[in-house]
Amino acid sequence: MINTTRKRGLGAFALLGASALVLAGCAAAPEAEAPEETEALDFLPCIVSDAGGWDDRSFNEAAFDGIETAAAELGVEFIAVESADENAYEPNVQNLVDQGCDLIVTVGFLLAEATANASAANPDINFAIIDEFVEGANVKPIQFNTVEAAFLAGYVAASYSETGVVGTFGGIPIPPVTIFMDGFVQGVDYYNSEKGTDVQALGWDLEGQTGAFTGGFAPGTEALTTAQGLIDQNADVLLPVGGPIYFSAAEAIRDSGRSIALMGVDKDIFVSDPDIADLVLTSVLKNISNAVFDVVTGAATGGFDASPYVGTLENEGVGIAEFHDFESAVDAELAGEVEALIAGIIDGSITVTSPASPGQ
Repeated sequence: MINTTRKRGLGAFALLGASALVLAGCAAAPEAEAPEETEALDFLPCIVSDAGGWDDRSFNEAAFDGIETAAAELGVEFIAVESADENAYEPNVQNLVDQGCDLIVTVGFLLAEATANASAANPDINFAIIDEFVEGANVKPIQFNTVEAAFLAGYVAASYSETGVVGTFGGIPIPPVTIFMDGFVQGVDYYNSEKGTDVQALGWDLEGQTGAFTGGFAPGTEALTTAQGLIDQNADVLLPVGGPIYFSAAEAIRDSGRSIALMGVDKDIFVSDPDIADLVLTSVLKNISNAVFDVVTGAATGGFDASPYVGTLENEGVGIAEFHDFESAVDAELAGEVEALIAGIIDGSITVTSPASPGQ
């Protein structure tokens, strides 16, 4: 489905000036000259989602918001295509090529093959892909070392847990998912080493790189069952990694009747999904909106740059959200400890690694 008009309330705002009539004696001042009209920018940015869709309140939505804001800033139209399933990736990218897009942003690792094929066949069109490296002079990878931010979430989860059990699960075992799980488990382990505790992290075997997955990014029976399985093992903090699968985790938490905290990924789901805000302890942030905005506006005004963008704690491309309603429920010292962890990761005194990190 093609959508060139969809807005989420950002819109474009015009600044309107008014001429003032200045009286000097009885004579009126000359009318102010009308501002010169500027030539419209000839640039068409486009974007295609993965199967999660624009309303996932996470990964795809953040990318959509980034291009929407960039288009408003530039004063241009944009085209957004939503993929119903993986079979739509190649046709959707080709659709945008056929419509004469100047820059095509593909959202996600799963569009890597479609992006590689289209960029090779169309060297005069520029591409950007989120969460994967595709080689080419006309392709800009947008990647995030989210293991760093997920480490913080694991530490927070271990600190908050009263049962001594926390859990994570993913949609599909691909690098942009497992990188969160790697960081989460390392954060729990680091908390245990620092505090002398034995908090268990279920759902992911760091050494074996295996764990609990639903098989897709859609909420539903598999995601609900997986979340329930972790709850049945006494987990009181859940980190679902895979866009909309957190909807099912929230449902499982409510059904349990227990005090269980939810963690989000990509966006601050406390803000993006008010319906479940009361469950949200924090979220692991990937500043996808900012990255897409920068890439689109840069390509339109300063020329296309194919060098990879990698979001880190140091450049604020990744981070951790506020505790919001849980502020009073977490350890009073926790915020300071998280700040110290961030500093340690940035200066290299704390090592956080993942086979899925960009460049690995």
